[in-house]
Amino acid sequence: MAATLILKPSLSSAFLGQKLSSTGNSKRSEPSRLFSKGTKCATDTAYGGNVPKFSRLNVWDPYKRLGISRDASEEEVWSSRNFLLNQYANHERSAESIEAAFEKILMKSFINRKKTKINLKTRLKKQVEESPPWVQNLLSFVELPPPVIILRRLFLFGFMACWSVMNSAEAGPAFQVAISFGACVYFLNDKTKSLGRAALIGFGGLVAGWFCGSLLVPMIPSFLLQPTWSLELLTSLFIYVSLFLSCTFLK
Repeated sequence: MAATLILKPSLSSAFLGQKLSSTGNSKRSEPSRLFSKGTKCATDTAYGGNVPKFSRLNVWDPYKRLGISRDASEEEVWSSRNFLLNQYANHERSAESIEAAFEKILMKSFINRKKTKINLKTRLKKQVEESPPWVQNLLSFVELPPPVIILRRLFLFGFMACWSVMNSAEAGPAFQVAISFGACVYFLNDKTKSLGRAALIGFGGLVAGWFCGSLLVPMIPSFLLQPTWSLELLTSLFIYVSLFLSCTFLK
């Protein structure tokens, strides 16, 4: 009897220890399951969940994808692109689809503009080739210099014109006209490499400006002119224009 009583506590204690051990293991495994579930939910929310998705994500036509017409202006294209990007900024594929459609429209617009410029040059060249011989000979003396050269010479002759107007009450514009004529001959000589040809073209521009001024100045209403503006001054303004055109566009 005594042996039985001694054995029972050891068995019960061993059984109790085993039960506690299994209970502890189950409690330790339970948080890990909760952690794995929580990780799965977070991952699912990042790739889907409540993030809005662009409904026209796979539409092939870039205009329909942005929801605009083919005749939309550049301002409307930018406005539609910015609006959609603000709305679907959190969805990466939607933002990429919107940007791709926007870039396609811009590229198409650039190509169309380039074709228009090429077609315009081709048409002008064709018209020149189909024009009469005397027109072709006349156009052979004309050239279009770079914009920088045009602006520089326009500034020079415009300065001479302003100088003449400011000194109109003190003296005539003879000095300014002489400087302008010298500058015109210099520019033409630098272009043609012939001083005689440059002087001839410059003198022709001077005479043409004086002739046009003499004809047109008397036709200007007197109330549009200042009292200090003489006929000589107004004629010199036409001379500046003629010299500018001669040294810039003639060759």
